[in-house]
Amino acid sequence: MRILLLGGTSFIGRTIAERALREGDAVTLFGRGRTGAGLFPDVPRLIGDRDTDDYGALAAGEWDAVVDLSGYLPRHVDRAMDALGDRVGRYLFVSSHAVYVQEGLSAGNDEDSPLRDALRGEVAVLDNDTYGPSKVACEEDVVARFGSRATIVRPCRVAGPYDNQNPVTYWVRRGARGGWVALPGDPDQPVQIVDARDLAALVLRLVRDDRGGAFNAVGPADPTTLGALIRACARLGGTDIEIVPVPGPPPPLFPLVRPRSQWMGQRRGGARARAAGMPATPLETTLADIAAWDRSTGLPPLGRGYTAAEEAAVLARRAPGA
Repeated sequence: MRILLLGGTSFIGRTIAERALREGDAVTLFGRGRTGAGLFPDVPRLIGDRDTDDYGALAAGEWDAVVDLSGYLPRHVDRAMDALGDRVGRYLFVSSHAVYVQEGLSAGNDEDSPLRDALRGEVAVLDNDTYGPSKVACEEDVVARFGSRATIVRPCRVAGPYDNQNPVTYWVRRGARGGWVALPGDPDQPVQIVDARDLAALVLRLVRDDRGGAFNAVGPADPTTLGALIRACARLGGTDIEIVPVPGPPPPLFPLVRPRSQWMGQRRGGARARAAGMPATPLETTLADIAAWDRSTGLPPLGRGYTAAEEAAVLARRAPGA
């Protein structure tokens, strides 16, 4: 297939491109050219910038499918669709679970769960209040323009090699250190993460099957909790740990920690995506591959979670049994 990827090649886009090329697809990349410039030297690269409405590089060419990885505002998808016109078959938009209402859910909530109100126009900051609603508007515009040729994929937290946001990498590293582990949350909190390679397999299966509709990309196959994930990271690292819950609100954006009111957002149903052919990489395999990739990068600072000094200070105030 002729596939156009809109977005960078730092993480999810890189994973999709690798699989598509391995399986014989003709891939074209569109982006600013700032990430992964040395990757895929034989793949055509079209340079543009969605933030400045620079889509001139898309003025020519035809593709069987476009996979939109970098549409965050309705303007992004609207301008891309204007530029592509009728020269693309299917439009697959990679959205987010942030489109769903965040509270009042039950376990197994699926693609028919209520969405947040769409937010249109420019926003100063994409945060919890604006990111999901902006993605809802993007979804609406793609479906309005492409109809039955529109596909929406809503991933939960994506993890795997090349992850440049690092929430799971934090716990892989922390488990490997062992000892008392400060957790500013509840170990029983549900957690859903999807392996980026499973997401890539789903995306490519959907465009090859020319299948429309919305699909939750969730994992792992067996429900897990934050405490179980941390303990799996410790087993991977060959260490012993004791999780120490820390009372009070967590630091902002602490890796994988969610308020109790949003726990059922970590229990979404993924039957539709499984039926469409999405595989289910075991959690232990995902964690092991993240650890191997992380070591290969030289273990750079993550910028998330506690530093070692911060955690030591927290643990000094909150020892097990205190």
